[in-house]
This record gives sequence, C-alpha cells and structure tokens, in this order.
Amino acid sequence: QVQLVESGGGLVQAGGSLRLSCVASGGTFSSATMGWFRQAPGKRREFVAIINRSGVRTDYADSVKGRFTISRDNTEMTVYLQMNSLKPEDTDVYYCAAATQYYGLNPEWYDYWGQGTQVTVSS
Repeated sequence: QVQLVESGGGLVQAGGSLRLSCVASGGTFSSATMGWFRQAPGKRREFVAIINRSGVRTDYADSVKGRFTISRDNTEMTVYLQMNSLKPEDTDVYYCAAATQYYGLNPEWYDYWGQGTQVTVSS
C-alpha cells in the first residue's frame, strides 16, 4: 500500500509560480510511474504530467508544455511539479498518483492517489 501526500498549493497571481510536492510512503516508490492530474468541480480528472520510474522519460499535456516541469527524487520518495507562468485556467485541485504497472496518461491506470492540493490562479 502506497500513501501519497501533496503539498505546495495556494493562491498565486497570473504569471506566477508554484512548486507542488508529493511525498510517498509505504511502498516501492522507485518502481512506480508517478503522475500529476488535475480536476475542477464537475469535470473529469485530466492528465497534467507523468514521469517514469527512473525519471528519464516525461510527458506533458499540451496545455502545460513549456510551463510545467515534473521531476522526482527516488531517495526522498518525492515527486515535484514546478509550475511557471501560471494562468487562471490552471486553477484546479491537483492530485499526485502512482501507477505500479503502466506508464501512461489514463487516470484509470493509476493505483494510488493523494488527497489533492488546491491551486488558484487569479487574473
């Protein structure tokens, strides 16, 4: 069983930056694909960024490409999402997730989820 705890969300003005962190415990972090997803009330959870086990491969949603960077520290069992040039449309609850079998964008492939952290970008 893997527990994931996100932090780093908050209120920021458009153009600003935030760094989200997700600390894992209780499982083999280094063998899991890690992802960040986001969800607004009444909407489907959508893919933001993912990183493979070693941290060599990453993928991003087109809407965040060039602005967001995902990284991981397997020693610290932590995955990060650096968010720059934030826009009001980035306002959402951001979730960290771990996939033990697949590398991919589909939220259904992820076995463990954090509780989410709110990101609000004001215009």
